[in-house]
Amino acid sequence: MSWLQFSIQTDKHQAETVEQALESAGALSITTSDAADQPLLEPGPGETPLWDQLVITGLFAADTLPEMVLEKVAKIAGTELAQQIQIETLADQEWTRSWMEHFEPMPFGKRLWVCPQGFEPPDPDAVNMRLDPGLAFGTGTHPTTSLCLQWLDGQHLQGYKVLDYGCGSGILAIAAVLLGAESALAVDNDEQALIATRDNASKNKVEHQINTYFPDEIDEAVRVDLCVANILAGPIMSLASRLAHHVNSGGSIILSGILEEQAEEVRLCYQAWFNMGTTISQEGWVLLQGVRNEQPA
Repeated sequence: MSWLQFSIQTDKHQAETVEQALESAGALSITTSDAADQPLLEPGPGETPLWDQLVITGLFAADTLPEMVLEKVAKIAGTELAQQIQIETLADQEWTRSWMEHFEPMPFGKRLWVCPQGFEPPDPDAVNMRLDPGLAFGTGTHPTTSLCLQWLDGQHLQGYKVLDYGCGSGILAIAAVLLGAESALAVDNDEQALIATRDNASKNKVEHQINTYFPDEIDEAVRVDLCVANILAGPIMSLASRLAHHVNSGGSIILSGILEEQAEEVRLCYQAWFNMGTTISQEGWVLLQGVRNEQPA
C-alpha cells in the first residue's frame, strides 16, 4: 500500500501555519525535520525548540487529490509556500521507518512519558505509555497534544469517565486511563484513528477500559467527568452543544488545537455551558479549560 507525501521547507516562524494547512487538508500524520543540519541544545523547562529551517511533511492517503492539498495550503499558508511543495509516493514500510527516526521517548509533566515501541523507558517508575500512531495523527510532539498531556498529568483522575473527541492515535484517552481514569470513550470520524486507538490501548493493557466510536454512535445518555477535544477551532466551535451535552455538572472540558488569535472566539462559544477558566499557551497554540455549569434536572 502506498501513500502521498507532501513536503514543504520553511522557517520556524511559519511552521505552525504550514502544519495547520496540512491538517486542514486531511493529513494523516505530520512530521518535522531539520533542513540545515542545525543542532538543538537541551531545552529549558517547558520549551519545545524548533530548527531555524525545517522540512514539514504531511502523509496523505494515496487517493488524495494533490490539487486539493495545494489549494488548501495556498489559502492558509500562502501561494508562495504552496508552489514549493514536493510531492512523492511513499511505501508504507518506508513511512514507518521515517516516523521512527523522528520519535523518541518524551516526558510530559511530572509523571508521564510517551515511549515508542523499541525504546526502553528512561524512567521505569514513571507512567510510561507505549505508542505507535499507525496512520493516525498524535504522538505528543505537536504543541496542542503536548498541552493536553501536561494538563492530564497534573490532574487527579481517579474514577473519572473521559470522552476523547477526535482521538487520533488514542494518546489522550490512553494517557487519562494510565493516570487513573476509570474508563474512556475515544471518538473519531476516521476508521484508521479508531484502529490505531484500539491497537495502542492493547499495547498499554488498557483495552478493556477504552471503547472506540464513530461520532454518530455515541449514546445520547452518555455522561462523562472530563471531555478532551484536541482538533481545530472550527470543528470545536461547531461541536460546542454536543460536547456540553455529554459533560456532567461540575465536570471539566479541555479544548486544544486552537491558535492564540482564535482563543477568545472559542471561549465565547463555550461560555453558555461552561465557566471558562485560565488559558495555557505553547508556541502560539492554546489550551482552554472550563467547568460545566449546573444542568437542568
